Amino acid sequence: MLQPPENKSATQQTSNANTYTPVKGSNTPLEQASIGRSLVIKGEISGSESLYIDGRIEGTINIPEHRITIGRNGAVTADINAREVVIMGKVNGNVICNDRLDIRSEGAVTGDVITPRISVEDGAHLRGSVQVQASEQKKTQPQQAKPAEAPKPAVNEPPKAAAAAAGATLQ
Repeated sequence: MLQPPENKSATQQTSNANTYTPVKGSNTPLEQASIGRSLVIKGEISGSESLYIDGRIEGTINIPEHRITIGRNGAVTADINAREVVIMGKVNGNVICNDRLDIRSEGAVTGDVITPRISVEDGAHLRGSVQVQASEQKKTQPQQAKPAEAPKPAVNEPPKAAAAAAGATLQ
């Protein structure tokens, strides 16, 4: 039943030589940096991983390839540039998203917003201008597929008008 320690190490070495167990990478979507409730940061924040903010930030936040989540206790006085932004706390500053902006019911934004997609829940506060524009990927893909077609400016006008009307009613 039990084998001596010499045999255990020999079987482990042979099994390790024949099999490969991948190491868990740092690119898993659930991993994110966190700024806790009692932290206050003044300055520039940049990085290449998602960020959860429950503290106070003053300055600029630049994480263009990942998500920034402002928690319920988060208070941000900064311009934000990210792929995706979820706001449950308070933000004073301009927000630029490459993918989408989600303002939850307890969230508040005071500043200008530029994003391809936006979601504002009932009860959320939004004061500022909203500019909904196609993402860069959507702009380049049709041009590559059909280079002979001329762009049609009339197609982009209704979303801008809807965004302006939405921004005016949410103030």
